[in-house]
Parts: sequence; C-alpha cells; structure tokens
Amino acid sequence: MKKQAILALALMAAGLVSVRSEAAEVSRAVLLGYTCAGCHGTNGNSEGPATPSLAGASKDYLIDAMQEYKSGERASTIMGRIARGYSREDIEQLAEFFSKQKFVPAQGQEADPALAKKGARLHDKYCEKCHADGGTSSEDDAGILAGQWTPYLRYTLADMMAGKSHAPKKMKKRLKKMHKKAGDAGIEHLIHYYASRK
Repeated sequence: MKKQAILALALMAAGLVSVRSEAAEVSRAVLLGYTCAGCHGTNGNSEGPATPSLAGASKDYLIDAMQEYKSGERASTIMGRIARGYSREDIEQLAEFFSKQKFVPAQGQEADPALAKKGARLHDKYCEKCHADGGTSSEDDAGILAGQWTPYLRYTLADMMAGKSHAPKKMKKRLKKMHKKAGDAGIEHLIHYYASRK
C-alpha cells in the first residue's frame, strides 16, 4: 500500500511539472508576442499604416518572413535588426502566437470603388490562386492582403518589384506579368481592392 501511495504521489508530481512546463511555454510565446505590440498592435493588429497586421497569418508564412528579415532577403527599416536577435525557437513561438490571433482589418482606409473593381479583376486573374478568398485567406503560406494597411502594401510591392525583397518564384512571375499588362496603375487598383475588403 505504501509503494502505491508513493507511486501515486510521484505521478501527480510529474503531472504538475508537465502542466507548469506547458504554462511556461505559453507564457513565453505570449510575452514574445507582446514585445511586438508597439509596432504591430495588440495581438498583432496594427494601428500604424506602414506596419502590417500579423494576426491570423499562417505560422509558416510568419516563420518564412522572419527568416527573410533575419537573412536580409526581405527589405526593412528595423525588422532585419530585430529579427537577428531571435532564435529559431523564438521565431516559431512568435509565429504560433500571431497565427492564433483574430485578424482585424485596418479601419478608416479610403478605397475608390471604380479602382477597387478593376483591382478585383486583377486579383482574380493574378493573385487568387495563392491569396484565396479575395485576399482574406492565410492558407498556402501566403500573407493576408485584404484589410492590410495600404501604405504597407504599396511599399512591400514596390520592394518586390525592385528586387529589394524576396518574392516566391510564382508570385514574382505573376506580379511581373500583371505589371507588364497593367503597369503601376494595376498595383494601385489591387491596393484599392484590398482596402475595400473589410
């Protein structure tokens, strides 16, 4: 009987250690996520027009983006420096945290309905395969475009077009094809379309 009681106590203690360990991991992910709030907003919903919302993006997309900032493949002002300070495990925890948050579209953005209509056609032709559901989907390791801040989208697309930021091969090809057909106006049409999607 004594052995059974000792065994039961040992199992309970092991269970408590396990629960504490899981709680510590959750707390670390949350704490890491909250360090980003100054730029990316509470729970990853940005209030600043040049800074993207991270909430709801796929974990793989967020990991890839941070690794690209870390390596210099993605243009940045300060994110390259910030990303270099995080370990692979830190980046995975950040990505896990933000992927589980609810995306809230940027508020107060103006979108010209006529330009948005042209942008919808361009999106369907060139972007929908990866940025599904009108740019609202975070599947297939693609970022959420619908409801993102328009200045952020404008700067990011300009960096990709100029070769300053990495773009996946398929995206680079489609973006180039779209730009050849519709020019800079096509980029603006897409931006108005994503701004119109609430």
